Amino acid sequence: MQAWFNGQRSPTLQGRYSAQHNAFGVLRLAMACGVIVAHAGPLGFGQSNVGAATFGRQSDLGTLCLYGFFLISGYLITDSALRSTLRQYIRARLLRVFPGLWACLLVTAFVFAPLAALYENGNLDGFWGHPEGPFDYVLTNFVASMEQFPISGLLADTPYGQLVGGPSAFDGSLWTLRYDLAFYGIVGILVVTSVLRRAPRAVLVLTAGSYALILADFFAAPTWSSRPPQHGAIGPFPLIGAFAADWTLMLGFLFLLGAAARLYAHRIPVNRELAVLAGVVLVGSLWLGGFFAVGLPAFAYLVLFAAVALPKRLSTISRRHDYTYGIYIYGFPVQQLIALFGGARFGMVGYIVLSLLGALLFAMVSWHLVERPALDFKTGSGRARHRTTRRAANLGTLPIPGPAIGTDTASRPDPAGTGPRRAGARHSRSTKIEQPATTARRRVPQSYAEALPFLDLPERAKRETLSVPAKKPTSHARSGRARHAQPAPTTPPG
Repeated sequence: MQAWFNGQRSPTLQGRYSAQHNAFGVLRLAMACGVIVAHAGPLGFGQSNVGAATFGRQSDLGTLCLYGFFLISGYLITDSALRSTLRQYIRARLLRVFPGLWACLLVTAFVFAPLAALYENGNLDGFWGHPEGPFDYVLTNFVASMEQFPISGLLADTPYGQLVGGPSAFDGSLWTLRYDLAFYGIVGILVVTSVLRRAPRAVLVLTAGSYALILADFFAAPTWSSRPPQHGAIGPFPLIGAFAADWTLMLGFLFLLGAAARLYAHRIPVNRELAVLAGVVLVGSLWLGGFFAVGLPAFAYLVLFAAVALPKRLSTISRRHDYTYGIYIYGFPVQQLIALFGGARFGMVGYIVLSLLGALLFAMVSWHLVERPALDFKTGSGRARHRTTRRAANLGTLPIPGPAIGTDTASRPDPAGTGPRRAGARHSRSTKIEQPATTARRRVPQSYAEALPFLDLPERAKRETLSVPAKKPTSHARSGRARHAQPAPTTPPG
Protein backbone atom coordinates (compact mmCIF):
# COMPACT_ATOMS: atom_id res chain seq x y z
CA MET A 1 0.00 0.00 0.00
CA GLN A 2 2.79 2.42 0.85
CA ALA A 3 4.33 1.86 -2.56
CA TRP A 4 1.19 3.26 -4.18
CA PHE A 5 1.70 6.61 -2.50
CA ASN A 6 5.47 7.04 -2.59
CA GLY A 7 5.74 6.00 -6.22
CA GLN A 8 8.81 3.79 -5.64
CA ARG A 9 7.23 0.67 -7.12
CA SER A 10 4.50 2.25 -9.21
CA PRO A 11 4.99 4.27 -12.37
CA THR A 12 4.41 7.96 -11.87
CA LEU A 13 2.32 10.36 -13.91
CA GLN A 14 5.48 11.88 -15.31
CA GLY A 15 6.83 8.47 -16.27
CA ARG A 16 3.69 7.46 -18.16
CA TYR A 17 2.83 10.84 -19.68
CA SER A 18 3.94 11.66 -23.21
CA ALA A 19 3.24 14.95 -24.93
CA GLN A 20 2.71 13.08 -28.22
CA HIS A 21 0.85 10.02 -26.91
CA ASN A 22 -1.83 10.93 -24.39
CA ALA A 23 -5.61 10.82 -24.31
CA PHE A 24 -6.25 14.41 -23.22
CA GLY A 25 -7.53 15.22 -26.70
CA VAL A 26 -10.09 12.43 -26.85
CA LEU A 27 -11.14 13.12 -23.24
CA ARG A 28 -11.79 16.78 -24.01
CA LEU A 29 -13.73 15.83 -27.14
CA ALA A 30 -15.85 13.37 -25.15
CA MET A 31 -16.49 16.02 -22.48
CA ALA A 32 -17.63 18.56 -25.09
CA CYS A 33 -20.09 15.98 -26.42
CA GLY A 34 -21.11 15.19 -22.84
CA VAL A 35 -22.10 18.82 -22.31
CA ILE A 36 -24.38 18.64 -25.35
CA VAL A 37 -25.94 15.41 -24.10
CA ALA A 38 -26.52 16.96 -20.66
CA HIS A 39 -28.11 20.08 -22.17
CA ALA A 40 -30.56 17.98 -24.17
CA GLY A 41 -32.85 17.82 -21.14
CA PRO A 42 -33.45 21.54 -20.56
CA LEU A 43 -32.94 22.81 -24.12
CA GLY A 44 -34.96 20.16 -25.91
CA PHE A 45 -37.56 19.12 -23.36
CA GLY A 46 -37.59 21.67 -20.53
CA GLN A 47 -36.25 19.13 -18.04
CA SER A 48 -33.24 19.07 -15.74
CA ASN A 49 -29.77 18.29 -17.00
CA VAL A 50 -29.15 14.67 -17.90
CA GLY A 51 -27.68 12.87 -14.91
CA ALA A 52 -28.92 15.26 -12.23
CA ALA A 53 -31.29 12.71 -10.68
CA THR A 54 -28.78 9.88 -11.06
CA PHE A 55 -26.08 11.79 -9.19
CA GLY A 56 -28.27 12.68 -6.25
CA ARG A 57 -28.66 16.30 -7.37
CA GLN A 58 -25.05 16.91 -6.35
CA SER A 59 -23.93 17.19 -9.96
CA ASP A 60 -24.89 16.11 -13.47
CA LEU A 61 -23.21 14.91 -16.64
CA GLY A 62 -22.56 18.41 -17.97
CA THR A 63 -21.09 19.69 -14.72
CA LEU A 64 -18.79 16.67 -14.44
CA CYS A 65 -17.57 17.34 -17.96
CA LEU A 66 -17.03 20.97 -17.02
CA TYR A 67 -14.93 19.90 -14.02
CA GLY A 68 -12.89 17.69 -16.32
CA PHE A 69 -12.33 20.56 -18.74
CA PHE A 70 -10.85 22.78 -16.05
CA LEU A 71 -8.71 19.98 -14.61
CA ILE A 72 -7.20 19.18 -18.01
CA SER A 73 -6.85 22.87 -18.76
CA GLY A 74 -4.88 23.41 -15.57
CA TYR A 75 -2.49 20.59 -16.48
CA LEU A 76 -1.93 21.58 -20.12
CA ILE A 77 -1.83 25.34 -19.57
CA THR A 78 0.77 24.93 -16.83
CA ASP A 79 2.80 22.67 -19.08
CA SER A 80 2.64 25.29 -21.84
CA ALA A 81 3.62 28.08 -19.45
CA LEU A 82 6.69 26.14 -18.31
CA ARG A 83 7.90 25.92 -21.91
CA SER A 84 7.12 29.48 -22.98
CA THR A 85 8.09 33.03 -22.35
CA LEU A 86 5.40 35.35 -21.02
CA ARG A 87 4.90 36.89 -24.45
CA GLN A 88 4.53 33.50 -26.11
CA TYR A 89 2.16 32.33 -23.40
CA ILE A 90 -0.16 35.36 -23.70
CA ARG A 91 -0.20 35.21 -27.48
CA ALA A 92 -1.00 31.49 -27.48
CA ARG A 93 -3.87 31.90 -25.03
CA LEU A 94 -5.43 34.87 -26.84
CA LEU A 95 -5.19 33.20 -30.23
CA ARG A 96 -6.78 30.04 -28.89
CA VAL A 97 -9.81 31.73 -27.33
CA PHE A 98 -10.77 34.94 -29.10
CA PRO A 99 -10.79 34.29 -32.88
CA GLY A 100 -13.15 31.34 -32.46
CA LEU A 101 -15.26 33.28 -29.95
CA TRP A 102 -15.59 36.33 -32.20
CA ALA A 103 -16.61 34.18 -35.16
CA CYS A 104 -19.18 32.40 -32.98
CA LEU A 105 -20.63 35.70 -31.76
CA LEU A 106 -21.00 36.94 -35.34
CA VAL A 107 -22.58 33.70 -36.56
CA THR A 108 -24.97 33.64 -33.60
CA ALA A 109 -25.99 37.30 -33.96
CA PHE A 110 -26.24 37.53 -37.75
CA VAL A 111 -27.12 33.98 -38.84
CA PHE A 112 -28.81 32.08 -36.00
CA ALA A 113 -30.73 35.00 -34.54
CA PRO A 114 -32.22 36.24 -37.85
CA LEU A 115 -33.32 32.68 -38.66
CA ALA A 116 -35.02 32.46 -35.29
CA ALA A 117 -36.69 35.86 -35.83
CA LEU A 118 -37.99 34.84 -39.25
CA TYR A 119 -39.31 31.56 -37.87
CA GLU A 120 -41.00 33.16 -34.84
CA ASN A 121 -42.29 36.42 -36.37
CA GLY A 122 -42.21 35.86 -40.13
CA ASN A 123 -40.14 39.04 -40.58
CA LEU A 124 -37.28 41.05 -39.10
CA ASP A 125 -39.35 44.01 -37.95
CA GLY A 126 -37.86 45.37 -34.74
CA PHE A 127 -35.04 42.84 -34.79
CA TRP A 128 -32.14 45.15 -35.61
CA GLY A 129 -33.25 48.07 -33.44
CA HIS A 130 -34.10 46.06 -30.33
CA PRO A 131 -32.45 47.30 -27.07
CA GLU A 132 -30.69 43.93 -26.88
CA GLY A 133 -30.22 43.46 -30.59
CA PRO A 134 -27.53 41.58 -32.50
CA PHE A 135 -25.03 44.46 -32.67
CA ASP A 136 -25.32 45.01 -28.95
CA TYR A 137 -24.87 41.29 -28.38
CA VAL A 138 -21.55 41.21 -30.24
CA LEU A 139 -20.14 44.40 -28.75
CA THR A 140 -21.17 43.59 -25.18
CA ASN A 141 -19.66 40.11 -25.25
CA PHE A 142 -16.61 40.97 -27.37
CA VAL A 143 -14.12 40.30 -24.54
CA ALA A 144 -15.93 37.17 -23.30
CA SER A 145 -17.74 38.98 -20.47
CA MET A 146 -21.06 37.47 -21.60
CA GLU A 147 -23.18 40.20 -20.06
CA GLN A 148 -25.94 39.61 -22.63
CA PHE A 149 -27.35 36.19 -23.45
CA PRO A 150 -30.71 36.84 -25.26
CA ILE A 151 -30.99 38.58 -28.62
CA SER A 152 -33.97 40.77 -29.50
CA GLY A 153 -36.33 38.94 -27.13
CA LEU A 154 -36.24 35.69 -29.10
CA LEU A 155 -36.45 32.02 -28.05
CA ALA A 156 -39.15 32.62 -25.46
CA ASP A 157 -41.29 29.79 -26.86
CA THR A 158 -38.59 27.14 -26.85
CA PRO A 159 -38.66 24.47 -24.11
CA TYR A 160 -35.85 26.27 -22.31
CA GLY A 161 -37.56 29.65 -22.80
CA GLN A 162 -40.69 28.28 -21.17
CA LEU A 163 -38.57 26.80 -18.39
CA VAL A 164 -36.99 30.17 -17.53
CA GLY A 165 -40.12 32.16 -18.29
CA GLY A 166 -39.01 34.51 -21.04
CA PRO A 167 -36.45 35.10 -23.78
CA SER A 168 -33.71 32.53 -23.31
CA ALA A 169 -29.98 32.45 -23.97
CA PHE A 170 -28.69 31.86 -27.46
CA ASP A 171 -25.33 30.56 -26.30
CA GLY A 172 -25.36 29.95 -22.57
CA SER A 173 -22.23 27.76 -22.65
CA LEU A 174 -20.02 30.82 -23.12
CA TRP A 175 -20.40 31.81 -19.46
CA THR A 176 -17.34 29.73 -18.56
CA LEU A 177 -14.92 31.67 -20.78
CA ARG A 178 -14.45 34.47 -18.25
CA TYR A 179 -13.31 31.87 -15.71
CA ASP A 180 -10.90 30.39 -18.23
CA LEU A 181 -9.39 33.79 -18.94
CA ALA A 182 -9.13 34.61 -15.24
CA PHE A 183 -7.25 31.39 -14.50
CA TYR A 184 -5.01 31.96 -17.52
CA GLY A 185 -4.19 35.35 -16.06
CA ILE A 186 -3.29 33.78 -12.71
CA VAL A 187 -0.89 31.39 -14.45
CA GLY A 188 0.59 34.36 -16.31
CA ILE A 189 1.25 36.06 -12.97
CA LEU A 190 2.95 32.91 -11.72
CA VAL A 191 5.13 32.96 -14.83
CA VAL A 192 6.15 36.60 -14.32
CA THR A 193 7.00 36.01 -10.68
CA SER A 194 8.86 32.76 -11.55
CA VAL A 195 6.69 30.88 -9.04
CA LEU A 196 6.04 28.01 -11.45
CA ARG A 197 9.73 27.27 -11.88
CA ARG A 198 11.24 28.32 -8.57
CA ALA A 199 8.47 27.95 -5.99
CA PRO A 200 5.96 25.33 -7.18
CA ARG A 201 4.92 24.72 -3.58
CA ALA A 202 2.96 27.96 -3.73
CA VAL A 203 0.62 26.31 -6.26
CA LEU A 204 0.29 23.36 -3.91
CA VAL A 205 -0.61 25.73 -1.07
CA LEU A 206 -3.27 27.47 -3.20
CA THR A 207 -4.72 24.10 -4.16
CA ALA A 208 -4.86 22.94 -0.56
CA GLY A 209 -6.39 26.26 0.54
CA SER A 210 -9.21 26.06 -2.02
CA TYR A 211 -9.89 22.45 -1.04
CA ALA A 212 -10.04 23.47 2.61
CA LEU A 213 -12.72 26.05 1.76
CA ILE A 214 -14.71 23.38 -0.10
CA LEU A 215 -14.48 21.08 2.93
CA ALA A 216 -15.60 23.91 5.21
CA ASP A 217 -18.75 24.38 3.11
CA PHE A 218 -19.29 20.62 3.01
CA PHE A 219 -19.19 20.16 6.78
CA ALA A 220 -21.39 23.22 7.30
CA ALA A 221 -24.07 21.88 4.93
CA PRO A 222 -27.20 20.24 6.43
CA THR A 223 -26.68 16.94 4.58
CA TRP A 224 -23.82 15.14 2.86
CA SER A 225 -25.51 15.54 -0.51
CA SER A 226 -26.18 19.28 -0.19
CA ARG A 227 -24.62 21.61 -2.71
CA PRO A 228 -22.20 24.26 -1.45
CA PRO A 229 -23.69 27.73 -0.85
CA GLN A 230 -23.33 30.39 -3.51
CA HIS A 231 -21.52 33.05 -1.40
CA GLY A 232 -22.58 35.88 -3.73
CA ALA A 233 -20.40 37.46 -6.41
CA ILE A 234 -16.79 38.56 -6.82
CA GLY A 235 -16.46 41.84 -8.68
CA PRO A 236 -17.52 43.18 -11.10
CA PHE A 237 -14.18 43.82 -12.76
CA PRO A 238 -13.54 46.09 -15.75
CA LEU A 239 -14.36 44.53 -19.12
CA ILE A 240 -14.80 40.96 -17.90
CA GLY A 241 -17.58 41.48 -15.32
CA ALA A 242 -18.34 39.59 -12.10
CA PHE A 243 -17.70 36.02 -10.99
CA ALA A 244 -19.95 33.72 -8.97
CA ALA A 245 -18.00 32.91 -5.79
CA ASP A 246 -19.10 29.28 -5.63
CA TRP A 247 -18.16 28.56 -9.23
CA THR A 248 -14.88 30.41 -8.82
CA LEU A 249 -13.98 28.22 -5.86
CA MET A 250 -15.04 24.94 -7.47
CA LEU A 251 -13.56 25.54 -10.93
CA GLY A 252 -10.49 27.18 -9.43
CA PHE A 253 -9.85 24.11 -7.30
CA LEU A 254 -10.02 21.81 -10.33
CA PHE A 255 -7.77 24.12 -12.37
CA LEU A 256 -5.21 24.38 -9.55
CA LEU A 257 -5.39 20.62 -9.03
CA GLY A 258 -4.46 20.12 -12.68
CA ALA A 259 -1.62 22.63 -12.37
CA ALA A 260 -0.31 20.94 -9.22
CA ALA A 261 -0.51 17.55 -10.95
CA ARG A 262 1.72 18.89 -13.72
CA LEU A 263 4.24 20.41 -11.31
CA TYR A 264 4.37 17.29 -9.13
CA ALA A 265 3.82 14.66 -11.83
CA HIS A 266 6.98 12.90 -10.68
CA ARG A 267 5.39 12.30 -7.25
CA ILE A 268 1.95 11.05 -8.35
CA PRO A 269 1.71 7.24 -8.64
CA VAL A 270 -0.44 5.97 -11.48
CA ASN A 271 -1.69 2.39 -11.37
CA ARG A 272 -4.87 0.40 -11.82
CA GLU A 273 -5.32 -0.31 -8.12
CA LEU A 274 -5.57 3.39 -7.27
CA ALA A 275 -7.81 3.96 -10.30
CA VAL A 276 -10.22 1.25 -9.10
CA LEU A 277 -10.20 2.75 -5.62
CA ALA A 278 -10.91 6.23 -7.07
CA GLY A 279 -13.76 4.80 -9.14
CA VAL A 280 -15.36 3.20 -6.11
CA VAL A 281 -15.04 6.46 -4.14
CA LEU A 282 -16.54 8.49 -6.98
CA VAL A 283 -19.53 6.21 -7.52
CA GLY A 284 -20.13 5.91 -3.79
CA SER A 285 -20.01 9.68 -3.27
CA LEU A 286 -22.46 10.29 -6.12
CA TRP A 287 -24.83 7.67 -4.76
CA LEU A 288 -24.54 8.17 -1.01
CA GLY A 289 -23.29 11.76 -0.77
CA GLY A 290 -19.99 13.44 -0.10
CA PHE A 291 -19.15 14.15 -3.71
CA PHE A 292 -17.68 17.60 -3.01
CA ALA A 293 -15.48 16.23 -0.22
CA VAL A 294 -14.08 13.03 -1.71
CA GLY A 295 -15.70 12.65 -5.13
CA LEU A 296 -13.94 15.58 -6.77
CA PRO A 297 -10.38 14.40 -5.99
CA ALA A 298 -11.33 10.86 -7.04
CA PHE A 299 -12.78 12.15 -10.30
CA ALA A 300 -9.62 14.17 -10.95
CA TYR A 301 -7.43 11.10 -10.44
CA LEU A 302 -9.56 9.04 -12.84
CA VAL A 303 -9.24 11.70 -15.55
CA LEU A 304 -5.44 11.85 -15.18
CA PHE A 305 -5.22 8.07 -15.11
CA ALA A 306 -7.32 7.77 -18.28
CA ALA A 307 -5.12 10.35 -20.02
CA VAL A 308 -2.05 8.12 -19.72
CA ALA A 309 -3.63 4.64 -19.54
CA LEU A 310 -5.96 4.64 -22.56
CA PRO A 311 -4.59 3.01 -25.74
CA LYS A 312 -2.01 5.10 -27.57
CA ARG A 313 -3.95 4.92 -30.83
CA LEU A 314 -6.52 7.23 -29.24
CA SER A 315 -3.84 9.93 -28.95
CA THR A 316 -4.23 10.68 -32.65
CA ILE A 317 -7.78 11.92 -32.06
CA SER A 318 -7.95 15.73 -31.93
CA ARG A 319 -4.20 16.05 -32.45
CA ARG A 320 -4.35 17.25 -36.04
CA HIS A 321 -7.90 18.61 -36.11
CA ASP A 322 -9.16 19.77 -32.72
CA TYR A 323 -12.92 20.29 -32.94
CA THR A 324 -13.46 20.38 -29.17
CA TYR A 325 -13.67 24.15 -28.75
CA GLY A 326 -16.00 24.52 -31.73
CA ILE A 327 -18.32 21.77 -30.50
CA TYR A 328 -18.51 23.45 -27.13
CA ILE A 329 -19.21 27.02 -28.27
CA TYR A 330 -21.63 26.07 -31.09
CA GLY A 331 -23.45 23.24 -29.31
CA PHE A 332 -25.80 25.45 -27.29
CA PRO A 333 -27.12 27.67 -30.15
CA VAL A 334 -27.47 24.65 -32.45
CA GLN A 335 -29.53 22.88 -29.80
CA GLN A 336 -31.70 25.96 -29.32
CA LEU A 337 -32.46 26.21 -33.05
CA ILE A 338 -33.19 22.49 -33.34
CA ALA A 339 -35.60 22.79 -30.44
CA LEU A 340 -37.19 25.89 -31.99
CA PHE A 341 -37.75 24.04 -35.28
CA GLY A 342 -39.41 21.12 -33.49
CA GLY A 343 -36.49 18.70 -33.25
CA ALA A 344 -37.81 17.31 -29.97
CA ARG A 345 -40.41 15.30 -31.90
CA PHE A 346 -37.65 12.80 -32.73
CA GLY A 347 -37.30 11.94 -29.05
CA MET A 348 -34.34 12.35 -26.74
CA VAL A 349 -31.98 10.14 -28.73
CA GLY A 350 -32.89 11.74 -32.05
CA TYR A 351 -32.55 15.22 -30.61
CA ILE A 352 -29.09 14.41 -29.20
CA VAL A 353 -27.91 12.93 -32.50
CA LEU A 354 -29.09 15.99 -34.44
CA SER A 355 -27.43 18.28 -31.89
CA LEU A 356 -24.10 16.46 -32.06
CA LEU A 357 -24.07 16.41 -35.86
CA GLY A 358 -24.99 20.08 -36.10
CA ALA A 359 -22.39 21.13 -33.55
CA LEU A 360 -19.73 19.03 -35.29
CA LEU A 361 -20.52 20.65 -38.64
CA PHE A 362 -20.02 24.18 -37.30
CA ALA A 363 -16.99 23.06 -35.30
CA MET A 364 -15.30 21.76 -38.44
CA VAL A 365 -15.92 25.03 -40.27
CA SER A 366 -14.69 26.99 -37.27
CA TRP A 367 -11.50 24.95 -36.97
CA HIS A 368 -10.49 25.02 -40.64
CA LEU A 369 -11.50 28.61 -41.40
CA VAL A 370 -10.86 30.41 -38.10
CA GLU A 371 -9.11 28.53 -35.31
CA ARG A 372 -6.38 26.72 -37.24
CA PRO A 373 -5.35 29.80 -39.30
CA ALA A 374 -5.29 31.87 -36.09
CA LEU A 375 -3.03 29.35 -34.37
CA ASP A 376 -0.50 29.76 -37.19
CA PHE A 377 0.37 33.12 -35.68
CA LYS A 378 1.63 31.43 -32.50
CA THR A 379 4.99 30.84 -34.21
CA GLY A 380 4.68 33.19 -37.16
CA SER A 381 2.34 34.02 -40.00
CA GLY A 382 0.90 31.35 -42.20
CA ARG A 383 2.75 32.78 -45.20
CA ALA A 384 6.05 32.59 -43.36
CA ARG A 385 5.32 29.00 -42.35
CA HIS A 386 4.50 28.19 -45.97
CA ARG A 387 7.80 29.69 -47.14
CA THR A 388 9.69 27.67 -44.55
CA THR A 389 7.93 24.47 -45.58
CA ARG A 390 8.55 25.12 -49.27
CA ARG A 391 12.20 25.94 -48.62
CA ALA A 392 12.58 22.74 -46.63
CA ALA A 393 11.03 20.73 -49.44
CA ASN A 394 13.37 22.28 -52.01
CA LEU A 395 16.47 21.85 -49.90
CA GLY A 396 15.50 18.28 -49.16
CA THR A 397 16.33 17.41 -52.81
CA LEU A 398 19.77 19.04 -52.74
CA PRO A 399 22.92 16.98 -52.07
CA ILE A 400 23.72 18.36 -48.65
CA PRO A 401 27.15 17.03 -47.62
CA GLY A 402 27.07 14.34 -44.99
CA PRO A 403 29.66 12.24 -43.21
CA ALA A 404 32.34 10.89 -45.56
CA ILE A 405 32.33 7.08 -45.69
CA GLY A 406 35.07 5.34 -47.73
CA THR A 407 34.72 2.04 -49.54
CA ASP A 408 37.23 0.25 -47.34
CA THR A 409 38.69 2.76 -44.91
CA ALA A 410 37.70 6.30 -44.10
CA SER A 411 39.65 8.75 -46.24
CA ARG A 412 41.66 11.42 -44.47
CA PRO A 413 42.87 14.77 -45.74
CA ASP A 414 46.37 14.59 -47.22
CA PRO A 415 47.57 18.13 -47.90
CA ALA A 416 51.09 16.96 -48.67
CA GLY A 417 49.94 14.59 -51.36
CA THR A 418 51.77 11.61 -49.84
CA GLY A 419 48.80 9.30 -49.97
CA PRO A 420 47.83 6.77 -47.29
CA ARG A 421 50.52 4.98 -45.28
CA ARG A 422 50.83 1.27 -44.97
CA ALA A 423 49.94 -0.27 -41.65
CA GLY A 424 53.00 -0.57 -39.47
CA ALA A 425 55.16 1.65 -41.71
CA ARG A 426 57.76 3.80 -40.07
CA HIS A 427 57.35 7.55 -40.09
CA SER A 428 60.17 8.23 -42.53
CA ARG A 429 60.44 9.55 -46.03
CA SER A 430 61.70 6.19 -47.31
CA THR A 431 58.45 4.45 -46.50
CA LYS A 432 56.17 6.70 -48.58
CA ILE A 433 54.02 4.83 -51.02
CA GLU A 434 52.39 6.63 -53.94
CA GLN A 435 48.83 5.45 -54.31
CA PRO A 436 45.78 7.10 -55.82
CA ALA A 437 43.49 8.62 -53.24
CA THR A 438 40.39 6.59 -52.46
CA THR A 439 37.19 8.25 -53.60
CA ALA A 440 34.85 8.65 -50.63
CA ARG A 441 31.14 8.03 -50.86
CA ARG A 442 28.93 10.68 -49.25
CA ARG A 443 25.51 9.84 -47.81
CA VAL A 444 22.86 12.37 -48.81
CA PRO A 445 20.25 13.06 -46.09
CA GLN A 446 16.74 12.05 -47.02
CA SER A 447 15.20 15.29 -45.78
CA TYR A 448 16.04 18.81 -44.77
CA ALA A 449 15.03 18.08 -41.16
CA GLU A 450 17.51 15.19 -41.13
CA ALA A 451 20.31 17.45 -42.31
CA LEU A 452 19.39 20.19 -39.84
CA PRO A 453 17.75 18.40 -36.91
CA PHE A 454 17.41 21.54 -34.83
CA LEU A 455 14.55 22.60 -37.13
CA ASP A 456 12.45 19.69 -35.93
CA LEU A 457 10.44 21.62 -33.35
CA PRO A 458 8.40 19.71 -30.75
CA GLU A 459 4.65 19.75 -31.11
CA ARG A 460 2.90 21.92 -28.54
CA ALA A 461 -0.03 20.82 -26.46
CA LYS A 462 -3.51 22.16 -27.38
CA ARG A 463 -6.41 23.90 -25.26
CA GLU A 464 -10.06 24.18 -24.62
CA THR A 465 -13.23 24.82 -22.50
CA LEU A 466 -17.11 23.84 -21.01
CA SER A 467 -21.84 23.96 -19.35
CA VAL A 468 -24.13 26.80 -18.20
CA PRO A 469 -24.86 28.21 -14.76
CA ALA A 470 -28.31 28.48 -13.36
CA LYS A 471 -27.55 31.88 -11.94
CA LYS A 472 -25.03 34.46 -12.92
CA PRO A 473 -24.06 37.50 -10.86
CA THR A 474 -25.59 40.68 -12.15
CA SER A 475 -23.15 43.04 -13.77
CA HIS A 476 -23.45 46.21 -15.79
CA ALA A 477 -23.10 46.12 -19.51
CA ARG A 478 -20.85 48.20 -21.65
CA SER A 479 -23.47 50.92 -22.08
CA GLY A 480 -24.01 51.24 -18.33
CA ARG A 481 -27.53 49.82 -18.11
CA ALA A 482 -28.15 46.67 -16.12
CA ARG A 483 -28.32 43.37 -17.98
CA HIS A 484 -30.58 40.64 -16.72
CA ALA A 485 -28.63 37.44 -16.26
CA GLN A 486 -30.09 34.40 -18.02
CA PRO A 487 -30.56 31.19 -16.05
CA ALA A 488 -28.80 28.34 -17.72
CA PRO A 489 -29.27 24.58 -17.85
CA THR A 490 -26.37 23.57 -15.66
CA THR A 491 -27.39 24.07 -12.07
CA PRO A 492 -24.51 25.39 -9.95
CA PRO A 493 -23.66 23.98 -6.54
CA GLY A 494 -25.90 25.50 -3.91
